[in-house]
Amino acid sequence: MAKWADNEEIQIFREYLQIPSVHPDIDYTPCVEFLRRQAESLELPISVYYPADENNPVIVISWEGSQPELPSIMLNSHMDVVPVFEDRWTHAPFGAEIDNDGKIFGRGAQDMKCLGTQYLAAIRALKRDGTNQLKRTIHVTFVPDEEVGGELGMKSFVTTQAFKELNVGLSLDEACASDEDNFFLFNGERTVYDIELTCNGQSGHGSSWFKNTPGEKLRHILDKFMDYRTKEIVKISENVPIGETTSINLTMINGGVQINVVPAEIKLSFDIRLAVGQDQDAFEAMIRQWCEEAGGDIDLKYISKDPTAPVSIADDRNPFWVAFKSATDELKLTLRVMACPGCTDARFIRQLNIPAFGFSPMRNTRRTLHDHDEFVYADGYLEGINIYRKIISNVANV
Repeated sequence: MAKWADNEEIQIFREYLQIPSVHPDIDYTPCVEFLRRQAESLELPISVYYPADENNPVIVISWEGSQPELPSIMLNSHMDVVPVFEDRWTHAPFGAEIDNDGKIFGRGAQDMKCLGTQYLAAIRALKRDGTNQLKRTIHVTFVPDEEVGGELGMKSFVTTQAFKELNVGLSLDEACASDEDNFFLFNGERTVYDIELTCNGQSGHGSSWFKNTPGEKLRHILDKFMDYRTKEIVKISENVPIGETTSINLTMINGGVQINVVPAEIKLSFDIRLAVGQDQDAFEAMIRQWCEEAGGDIDLKYISKDPTAPVSIADDRNPFWVAFKSATDELKLTLRVMACPGCTDARFIRQLNIPAFGFSPMRNTRRTLHDHDEFVYADGYLEGINIYRKIISNVANV
């Protein structure tokens, strides 16, 4: 433990982890104060914006390039973290404790406070190496609200004049830990498509034989969704990447007033993530067809429906990709390029046709994001700083 406890960058990371920016009702003030101190130590300007409301700041720390008119590089991370069940943790979730194996425990250790401070540490290392400027301006952004959809964070920020003035040409964001000796690189992601179906029908006494009841319609609809789900699961067993499958999960059923009354409506809610390349219009048409087959009079409501974001080009046509890959090749790193199985703030950037790559430099590490005892290895964290030092230098000098 003493091996890492005195390391400056480890201490900065641990200080950030100790800020309980946890949902719900987050006070981001300690994060803003922490990042102001970081910007001051790096001798870089900091700006704080409130694109949605006064409780959800977006922080931008900028390192101006020698050719600031060129499209900039945005290094993004989010400050918010998901809730914890403290009784399930063996280490204090906001204690940032280090064990004898060099594991640093804390909510946000993998998702994704590690990345925010690694960006800053990589810039600090570059400046210490004598790099006073890169060609392109670097903007290190820290946003709120990602863990609950990004509505009050990146989704709002990209609509502002402040974001437009950043002139972003490439964004780097989060991926996830790999339990093998390689790194994930996300160049796309599935589309959020959360829906609620209300099955309307004949109601009355629970002892009667009615036709077209909400329960009958529910059964038909549920069978259709579950059959589709089963087909997608088969794809995974055939080694189709998760990002190229559509996940369907029934998450809520609501209806009924009492046991002897057939309800007039029953609601079903589904969390759906559409596969990369899935046609949204065709998918909706299929659902509406299922509703008609079930007997009709079923209302479809979108709880959340993202526009389809283009996949960022990861080949020689994209000079930023060439620079990124050159850095990882030089460091002899193996990348697994794929679509993110979930969703990140990068989707809001890709929707603007700005390339975005998700890359979290964690390998040989069990994925514990959102899990109890979330952790990163101290040595892995420090390795990630060196990796980003090379990546940032390469992409900013394109």
